[in-house]
Amino acid sequence: MHLKRNKIGNFWAVPRKGTKYLAVPSHNAKKSMPLVVILRDILGLVKNKKELQRILNEKQIQINHKEIRNTNYPVGLFDVINIKKIKKNYRATLSHGKKMIFEEIKDKESETKIFKVLNKTLIPGKKIQVNLNSGKNLLTKEKVKTGDSVLLNLKDSKILKVIQIKKGAKVFVFEGKHAGISGKVDDILERGGKQIVKITADHKKVNVWIKNILAIE
Repeated sequence: MHLKRNKIGNFWAVPRKGTKYLAVPSHNAKKSMPLVVILRDILGLVKNKKELQRILNEKQIQINHKEIRNTNYPVGLFDVINIKKIKKNYRATLSHGKKMIFEEIKDKESETKIFKVLNKTLIPGKKIQVNLNSGKNLLTKEKVKTGDSVLLNLKDSKILKVIQIKKGAKVFVFEGKHAGISGKVDDILERGGKQIVKITADHKKVNVWIKNILAIE
C-alpha cells in the first residue's frame, strides 16, 4: 500500500517533493513510519526496496530485538532498529520540530526501551497485568502505577526500572503542542479533573497535560 507524498504525516522527516507515492506502514499508520522509508529516504542505508528485502531475508535487521521480514514494518516512537550487517543501532525519537528522527545508539542502549504505563489490570491468580503504550502487555510484581514509565529489557521483557512523574523528574513530551521537548518537572497541578505538569525546558517554562509526557529519568 502507498500514499501520496503530500498526504504523509507531518512527523515524517522526508521532503514533500520527490516520487509521487511513498510506502505506508503495514499497521499503526498514524503513529509510525515504514522501515523502507526510514532506511532508504532518511538514513540512506539502502538504495531501494529490493535491496532492503534481501537484507531482511538474510535476517540482518531487527526492530526491538525482533527479527522482521516486512519492508513496510512500522517503526514508532522510541523503537530500536538493529542492523547487524553494519553493526549500527538507531532509536526513533522526535525533534523539536516534531519530526521523527533516528539517533545512533550503542549496543547496550539498544537492548532497552522506555514505555508509558497506560493502565493495569488484576487478572485471575492475583497477578497484575500492565498495559503499555505500543500495545504491549506484561505481567509483573513490580509496584507500578498508571502514568509511570518502565525501562524494559527488550530481550526478555523484564522491567529494569520504574520511573515516576514527580517533581525533579526528567520527562519527554511525545504529543501535543510541545511534542519533541524534554525538561525537568517543576510541579504537578490539577485542572478541571486533569493533571497538568509544569516543565522547565531549554530555559523556558511550559505546561503540558500529563497524558502527553513520558518520564525518562
